[in-house]
Amino acid sequence: MKVMQIDVNYKYSSTGKIVSELHHQLIAHGHQSFACYGRGENVKEPNVYKFGLDVETNLHALLTRITGLTGVFSPFSTARLIRKIKQFQPDVIHIHELHAYFVNHARLMNYIKKNKIPTVWTFHCEYMYTGKCGHAHDCTKFMKECNHCPQKKEYPKSLIFDFTRHMFRVKKKLFDQFKPLTIVTPSNWLKERVELSFLKNYPVIVVHNGIETEHVYFPKDASYLREKHNIDAHKLIIVSVAPNIMSTQKGGHLILKLAEKLIDFDVHFVLIGAESTDIEVPMNVTLLGKIYDQNLIRDYYNFADISLIFSQRENFPTTALESLSCGTPLLAFDTGGTKETVSKGFGTLVPYGDIRQAEQLIRTHQIIKNTDQAKQECAGIYRELYSKQTMYKNYEKIYLSHD
Repeated sequence: MKVMQIDVNYKYSSTGKIVSELHHQLIAHGHQSFACYGRGENVKEPNVYKFGLDVETNLHALLTRITGLTGVFSPFSTARLIRKIKQFQPDVIHIHELHAYFVNHARLMNYIKKNKIPTVWTFHCEYMYTGKCGHAHDCTKFMKECNHCPQKKEYPKSLIFDFTRHMFRVKKKLFDQFKPLTIVTPSNWLKERVELSFLKNYPVIVVHNGIETEHVYFPKDASYLREKHNIDAHKLIIVSVAPNIMSTQKGGHLILKLAEKLIDFDVHFVLIGAESTDIEVPMNVTLLGKIYDQNLIRDYYNFADISLIFSQRENFPTTALESLSCGTPLLAFDTGGTKETVSKGFGTLVPYGDIRQAEQLIRTHQIIKNTDQAKQECAGIYRELYSKQTMYKNYEKIYLSHD
């Protein structure tokens, strides 16, 4: 079987890692695989192709800010992608994310529809059934029709115009008679959201995200990081990992508030994924930039007593799976599908923005389960449930159903 994946990224970011894992699993199981992506570094791997042109991506982002329209530009990048589809002639196309200014939605989707290529589409956020938002939060307009968007200046931002009604109608029309199509969501929470949208008549299957648990995310001694960061041996370590962690969406500002409240407590925070580290933080915080080395990320999870997810909204966060597969318990806001990642009792949820409750849980050591037995038990459960192999088997069944 020939499967082509399309995503924003390859190998890096949560979706990029999923694409990479599926690509290698497909090949290992005797299938032909091709991965196409729009942004990031040029990856030198067989059958991996970056079709997005960086200059065009930057222009797309600028035009979105000026016009309020997104997903309607990038003609040359889209032509390069369609040309590769024609060359590879996939039996199944697996789309992940199409936001981030790198492709023209209508040209791509109309080509797939015209040629009746079976499509599996994993929604990692809400973008494809809203006017533009990756996460609608408390807004319910997408259930009928987006307009007068309350998040006009959020990503993908518009400085002046609101074309969310137009873009909502375009997406609805593009999905009309898009067959054969199977929509996949990583969480039941997002599945329920899709079923409230104009896509409610399409089949929706839940496939949980998977990670590399055999060679990367597992319990390991990482005490060397205390010396590296000059952190006293008796201090509690709390780690949080997210792309652009200091953004409002990822909640870095709330982690800093929590750190300030715990300034008198023996705790040190390590935040990973900042776009810029040139900002003032409390003395009990170490702010790091992006780390692409997954083995190093694993060491930071193992170094920690607790990991944090303080996002406004998450679908099924792979950072939770990575931490828990290392045996490190999670403290997270109860938003989106995050609760589904901590259903086995190794994580604690608090209402979004409830810094006081988070502070009390940390002060009273109610989250920590750092005995070797507890750590190994947690890691064992998550490494079995959320391995890349388990994820692949679930996707393979869907691919073969279209064969």
